[in-house]
Amino acid sequence: MTRHRVCVLPGDGIGPQVTDAVLPLFDALQLPIDLTFAEIGWECWRRDGDPVPSRTWAQIAAADATLLGAITSQPLHEAEAQLPEHLRGQGLNYVSPVIQLRQQLGLYANVRPVTDVLGDDRFCFTVIRENTEGLYAGLDYGRVPAELEPLLQQRELHGAPWTRNGPDDACVALRLQTRNGLTRLFHFAFEHARQQGFDRVTLADKPNVLRHSGAFAKGIFDEVALHYPGIAANIDNVDAVALWMIRRPERFGVVVAENMFGDILSDLGAGVMGGLGLAPSANFGSKAAYFEPVHGSAPSYVGRNVANPSAMFLSVALLLDHLGYSDQAHALQRAVTQVARRVCQTPDLGGTATTGQVASAIIERSLANSLASRTLHPVGSPS
Repeated sequence: MTRHRVCVLPGDGIGPQVTDAVLPLFDALQLPIDLTFAEIGWECWRRDGDPVPSRTWAQIAAADATLLGAITSQPLHEAEAQLPEHLRGQGLNYVSPVIQLRQQLGLYANVRPVTDVLGDDRFCFTVIRENTEGLYAGLDYGRVPAELEPLLQQRELHGAPWTRNGPDDACVALRLQTRNGLTRLFHFAFEHARQQGFDRVTLADKPNVLRHSGAFAKGIFDEVALHYPGIAANIDNVDAVALWMIRRPERFGVVVAENMFGDILSDLGAGVMGGLGLAPSANFGSKAAYFEPVHGSAPSYVGRNVANPSAMFLSVALLLDHLGYSDQAHALQRAVTQVARRVCQTPDLGGTATTGQVASAIIERSLANSLASRTLHPVGSPS
């Protein structure tokens, strides 16, 4: 049996706590998965001026997938103030490790499942966010670049409703979308819909306002949709999608969006689920993948043993499915739902259970589900 290697990056904040909570699951499932551990995040920055050390990149490259706990990010000035004195003023630039992972590994698709964990299975859909382009492509300027001045001056001559006295009186951010980036994103979205049994893909954009970039995206979306005749394809305004995610989440299958719109909608999806403590994510590229809960480092929860580990367990379920252990992944997903509905909950969901209590209950229930699945479908029998 092929063995897989997973690089575990606990990170900081509550990252180490939720990571420690899920690690016993790997031993309990007795799968051919070897874990390696590496450093990432805020403490690496404070110590060495590099939040992702070179040795960590080497371990990620040697692994089949990466599991990330959580990491802290702070604005540029605050980040430099945290450096040792001998590293300050050396031109070191803090770049979020999450952004580095996505860009360096080419992880263009962020996958955020939205399931009815706390309810009665009324909805199940996925938000897929483009990870590398859009308004988060890095074309963000604190003053208007000289190259853009002619464009702004032309707009001003035609009565644009803004007033400024010079380039320092305005800032600008550009939404970059490329044909290659959108094509691979839309193919990924339709393939995900086909694999997961969804019958609809919705592009969430704002083409009635962002007319040219919206039309560019629509043309590519329509071209890709022709390759998937069995899946309905439609384009909705992103604000309407936000409304209907609240009112009728069951109407969606896959929602795909550029970087910023996808960022907002995916966190809204977490709210629909019941909170960030339940929201997992996966990031995919052509050759690499990493998995993480989306709740961040949550510094107010550090040391209190109340952080909800459910999102981390669901992220592990996505990882297991990616590595080919679909039965164990489904057993784990069911376990999280069973525990959240009927066994115990952490304070973010209104309960009083600790991180460890919820984790132990999920692992116990996951093993029971796995055993039941093997009993119903013995090895070699049709499932």
